[in-house]
Amino acid sequence: MMNWIARLWRKSAPVVEPATPRDAAALAQLHGASFHRGWGEGEFEAMLREQNTLVHRLRQDRKVIGFAASRMAADEAEILSIAVAASERGRGLSRNLLLTHLGHLAGRGVKTVFLEVEENNQPARRLYDRAGFAVAGRRERYYRQAGGEELNALIMRRDLS
Repeated sequence: MMNWIARLWRKSAPVVEPATPRDAAALAQLHGASFHRGWGEGEFEAMLREQNTLVHRLRQDRKVIGFAASRMAADEAEILSIAVAASERGRGLSRNLLLTHLGHLAGRGVKTVFLEVEENNQPARRLYDRAGFAVAGRRERYYRQAGGEELNALIMRRDLS
């Protein structure tokens, strides 16, 4: 009996899977909690309907706890955003999410992936470094914080072929 109760309370392993328009509200909530200027539900709904956009959700049980979104053009893609719920960080989930997402991009014929990351965001920089991205450029004062402070962005690149 106790074993059955323990299984009932145990969380299942997180799963990376394609996001659908029904996920828009959860994705917008995650984005808003993770970034200064969060994207709205309508922005996610539109993105999820575009043919050149690939969005994966990270789901644990019935809850969306992360996502990765990219836009594709020819054989290149740009990672638009990646986020994992604050309560779930530090478990290596973002690495699994990113690598799975990159695998799906490669499966769609993408050869090169770009992204922008705030220069001082060390957790994100470590994630991208470990996933094989390299700095390809820099954008001065690209991000604007809530208080008006402007921060630099690094442009990073990874070849998938």
